[in-house]
Amino acid sequence: MGKEKVLPREKLAQVLKKLREEGKRIVFTNGCFDILHPGHLKTLREAKKRGDVLVVAINSDDSVRRIKGEERPFTPEEERAEILASLEMVDFVTIFEEDTPYQIIKELRPDILVKGADWAPDKIIGRDLVESWGGEVVLVPPLPGYSTTQIIKKIRETS
Repeated sequence: MGKEKVLPREKLAQVLKKLREEGKRIVFTNGCFDILHPGHLKTLREAKKRGDVLVVAINSDDSVRRIKGEERPFTPEEERAEILASLEMVDFVTIFEEDTPYQIIKELRPDILVKGADWAPDKIIGRDLVESWGGEVVLVPPLPGYSTTQIIKKIRETS
């Protein structure tokens, strides 16, 4: 399993519609996932516990550059997608071009939206959508000591 779990959003929307009709609960999370670390793994494990199907949407390379700066991402989108898809708790991965996941959340209609608890509840993009169709937003506490920004800082200091 791996690459076959990476789907374009249009195809993924069709797959999720069918799974939803079968009574499956769809869980969604998103991010850059540029340098995968234990904090990401904790969030993904916790997300998977909330439903039957875990979808991870990752920012495209262009989107990451707009958000994080020209030096990012370190890992190209296809590789980030393949790495995430290889994780047992991840059912599907898709890539989105926009700077926020609002439109893809609207298209995929997850039952549960999972974000790290470092996000203020009122700043969670897509919260209004998910709650409008009866879904819920779950915040996962971050794993202390792990952040991509801190990992990059440490690498730069030791280089």
